[in-house]
Amino acid sequence: MAGGASRVPISMLLQDKSSLPEDDEEPKKQSREDWRKAKELEEARKAGTAPAAVDEEGKDINPHIPQYISSAPWYYNTAGPTLKHQRPQDDRKKEVSGIDEWYRRGVDTTKVVTKFRKGACENCGAVTHKKRDCMERPRKVGAKFNGAKIAHDEFVQPKITSDYDGKRDRWAGYDPANHREIVEEYQKIEQAKRELRAQKLKENPDGGTDEEADEDDEDKYVDEVDMPGTKVDSKQRITVRNLRIREDTAKYLRNLDPNSAYYDPKTRSMRDNPNPNLNPEETDFAGENFVRYSGDIQKHAQAQLFAWEAHGKGVDVHVLAEPTKLELLQKEYEKKKDQFKDDVKNTVLDRYGGEEHLKVPPRALLLAQTEHYVEYNRFGKVVKGEDKPIIRSQYEEDVFTNNHTSVWGSFWKDGVWGYKCCESTIKNSYCVGDNGKSSGLARPPMDSEPIAGPSKIVTSDYQRDLPPVVTQKQTKKESDDKEDEESGSSSSSSSSESSSDSEEERKKSKKSKKKRKKEKRRQKREEKKRQKQAEKSAKVKDKLQLALMAEEEHQRRAGELLKMDERKRPYNSMFEAKAPTEEQMEAYQMKRRRDEDPMLQFMDK
Repeated sequence: MAGGASRVPISMLLQDKSSLPEDDEEPKKQSREDWRKAKELEEARKAGTAPAAVDEEGKDINPHIPQYISSAPWYYNTAGPTLKHQRPQDDRKKEVSGIDEWYRRGVDTTKVVTKFRKGACENCGAVTHKKRDCMERPRKVGAKFNGAKIAHDEFVQPKITSDYDGKRDRWAGYDPANHREIVEEYQKIEQAKRELRAQKLKENPDGGTDEEADEDDEDKYVDEVDMPGTKVDSKQRITVRNLRIREDTAKYLRNLDPNSAYYDPKTRSMRDNPNPNLNPEETDFAGENFVRYSGDIQKHAQAQLFAWEAHGKGVDVHVLAEPTKLELLQKEYEKKKDQFKDDVKNTVLDRYGGEEHLKVPPRALLLAQTEHYVEYNRFGKVVKGEDKPIIRSQYEEDVFTNNHTSVWGSFWKDGVWGYKCCESTIKNSYCVGDNGKSSGLARPPMDSEPIAGPSKIVTSDYQRDLPPVVTQKQTKKESDDKEDEESGSSSSSSSSESSSDSEEERKKSKKSKKKRKKEKRRQKREEKKRQKQAEKSAKVKDKLQLALMAEEEHQRRAGELLKMDERKRPYNSMFEAKAPTEEQMEAYQMKRRRDEDPMLQFMDK
């Protein structure tokens, strides 16, 4: 029963219907016709054919505002259309301090206290703080006991509450009266300047006119930014930073002497030459004035100066906007100027004569000598003096080694560099002159000539080294036989002359025989070790040669597959993956393509 009953708000139950007026009836549900009329009115307001709704304050309500924003909640008790529920509520508004309210600094000097007050600071006598918070130096006898020199009270600071903008106001608490002191100081300086100018004018009435004009024109370019020849828009200023490349040497490190050229750290500029004592051809940096006054910069500066002068005389021309017009005007001006000089010169010569003195040949032809000193060695090279500049390089040039008369790289044939004097393609080889050209020994093997592989070279070297080993063995055997014969002969002689030999000589002979036998055994062991090592190295080189051949075959096969159409390539399912051996890794490193090699394009040919 209780669950089936409709739930009614308590506020509605407490409301007495009898207390309501007769005309205050409960809201009735809109009929279909009323809802259609309201919808038509809303569409007409959105289209602009019907006037907009007006709230209680007489303001129009935008008809495009959504309903969930414009409709007020049921507990707001609105009598008509309104947007008051969307505006800040009066009961929730936070009172914010005014723009003129701020914390007061200093102490209140309007009140003078002569007697100690209860609850005041025992040290200085101010009421606004206690003894433990007193910032004055502790007195020997506090103001509580003698009542002398009672300090002024601090201002009672107001409680300031700021809004979002007030908390971020950078001028909060600023007193504009503080700026008045700066203005008054500059006014005093200007007044002193005027008095000094008036005094100088009294002392010297004629000489002070130019100085006065210069002082008046001190700031003539401040307001007039658009000077003749420079069209500057203050709204479009571009700042270019003078940044250097990190790999370049900093200008202040060119010369560490503090008395050298001045370096401006703000603009990163060094106008003077940091090393004026060095040869200009050997210096990398000669100051920014050198760059500023070299090339076409002087020509551009002259054109800028001509544009300013022309603008001052009434000719409207600009060096950047009309460069062709400016250049033509400047050429015409220079032509007329030269013509005027020639006319003046001709008139002077016609009047006074002396034209023959101007047609004198050069002094070098008259005296057959010049002031230009040039010193040569016996080979015709310039040692000292002026000559055409030679292109300098960081590498040594014209250095001939090993009897060569040309440098390495002066000869080129079949993709190989060499020496031109003997056509030798082996670097640092000894020059044999024209004999090397005729013999052709210095040329490298061509593609048609068979090139022995590493394994073949090793085996041939090994076979070449075997005969000396065999001959050493034969010589050792012959020496052993000779020694045995000698020993036999010595034994026979010793037996025949046993009476004359002593026992000590026999012992010595036995010891020498043992030493010789030990030396022979040691040599044999060393020889066996050498042979084994040679055999091992030959085997290793044979394996490397096989791996190189396999790698070449693999690269050739890969090139063929890449040239082939993808649809015609065979499958690689029967490939067995194994870990590569050391020889295979070495062969891969020797045969792999290196794109960073500068001679790669010549190797492929």
